[in-house]
Amino acid sequence: PSHGARKMEHYGRFLALLASTLLVGFVSVILSLVWVFHYREGLSWDGSPGEFNWHPVLIITGFVFIQGIAIIVYRLPWTWKCSKLLMKFIHAGLNTIAMILAIVSMVAVFEFHNAKNIPNMYSLHSWIGLTAVIFYSLQLLLGFAVFLLPFAPVHLRVVLMPIHVYSGLTIFATVIATALMGITEKLIFSLKNPAYSTSPPEATLVNCLGLLLVIFGSLILWMASRPHWKRPPGKNAKILRPIAATPEGTEVESTMTNSSNADKSDLRINTEAARKQNIKFDEAGQRSTM
Repeated sequence: PSHGARKMEHYGRFLALLASTLLVGFVSVILSLVWVFHYREGLSWDGSPGEFNWHPVLIITGFVFIQGIAIIVYRLPWTWKCSKLLMKFIHAGLNTIAMILAIVSMVAVFEFHNAKNIPNMYSLHSWIGLTAVIFYSLQLLLGFAVFLLPFAPVHLRVVLMPIHVYSGLTIFATVIATALMGITEKLIFSLKNPAYSTSPPEATLVNCLGLLLVIFGSLILWMASRPHWKRPPGKNAKILRPIAATPEGTEVESTMTNSSNADKSDLRINTEAARKQNIKFDEAGQRSTM
């Protein structure tokens, strides 16, 4: 098939995958609400179990669903015409919303535990969960400082980009694993009569919710790791350009272009080298970049 047809095929596959991912994420949020309203005491903020219920709902909505969308936001082909800076703001904004919801959900748990004299931070779920929140905050702060504000030198961005991508995907996977531990723990604690082991409807519903979270996570990680769904290098050649650089590209290129005694062929070679350099920066900056 021609290049155009192949591109359309990739695009079609991407859209099908995106639609499935959004559907699975959306259904997960709905199931978390059905769980707390139908089987548990709904939502409230008064130290009752209804306050605890904000925890699963906000984690699944913010820390799983919204964070997942933030990771793949650069992959949406119709955004490739947008400026990279706008996409960075959207990426950072979605991650910030996810962060706020995660923190509120943690406050809900601590307040509920304190109101009921339940000890805090003794389970593996709570240890890994708190670790994930702390690392997510650091990831967000570093992302803002290095990739969004115009002060970080180019070489620092190039070095940090693969780490930023890797840690973002690792935190996301950890959050899903922690959510699975949390919902299992909640079922074991809550289902006494009928017991969890007798598979009452609530247990089946929540087990299905867990399966959906795994599917959602897998789809996000798949989309984030396919090289042919990257934002094309030309479209984000500007990411790592310092504010002072000329519109031509990197500083390397602009100084070369300005040197008056460079003959034409030298200039061409130099510009080509700078272009390759830029593309190399891009390759570094490709996944769920900030």
